[in-house]
Amino acid sequence: MRVTTLGDLLLDVVVRLEAELIPGDDRPALTRVAAGGQAANVAAWVAALGESARFVGKRGADPAGELVTRELAGRGVEVCGPAAGRTGVVVSIAAAGERTMASDRGSAPDLSATELEPPWFDCDVLHVAGYSLHREPLASASTRAAELARDRDARVSVDLSTWSAIDDAFRERVRALRPDVVFAGERERDAFGALATEWIVKRGAAGVVVDEIEHAARDGDVVDTTGAGDAFAAGYLVGGVTLGLDAAARCCSQLGAMP
Repeated sequence: MRVTTLGDLLLDVVVRLEAELIPGDDRPALTRVAAGGQAANVAAWVAALGESARFVGKRGADPAGELVTRELAGRGVEVCGPAAGRTGVVVSIAAAGERTMASDRGSAPDLSATELEPPWFDCDVLHVAGYSLHREPLASASTRAAELARDRDARVSVDLSTWSAIDDAFRERVRALRPDVVFAGERERDAFGALATEWIVKRGAAGVVVDEIEHAARDGDVVDTTGAGDAFAAGYLVGGVTLGLDAAARCCSQLGAMP
């Protein structure tokens, strides 16, 4: 199985709080800094599950870009795409099993269709992060990537990523991809509306719904839910629901989104 992902490769700063933040005061925390970004996370989990993974995207030509590229490549992922500008940073605050994120995508949305190389999309599945469809030129690059992948008989999947940014332009861009599989949270699916595809609805601790069939989440201690949906997507794409749920549980048992 060969999976190519398209989207962001960012610097992930995960903060696990021991108590709620108080404005203007300090709180103890456990922190972790690593490579991140939805598309990068999915690629890393694909590789960790023993399959071939390639990430395509633009990252910064700066020390942070070198760090995240080295880490992702060290996890067995082929990293493709230009380095220019600055690397984005995502701060994820984990508390009580939930996470809140603040995102700065840096130069990631600046990837253009003319910067894509057809061999990058010689794969069995192209997975597009929904964040890639919010801004140009990356949105048009995503459409072109889907065309290149389909030229090689690949399937296309997309994760809607966030419900609050779904608008008519986003819906049109998703439909232009003609996705075979769509991953979404319940609020994301409700916000998006109808689409003839295979829907994978992620429900956190309640598990997932696949083709209207409910599947319970795995039991286990939850340390941090950051990246659990990305781990599930990787597992589902390479091995179906069971592997997806196993990967999500593994992700939740540790701090951070990478395997």
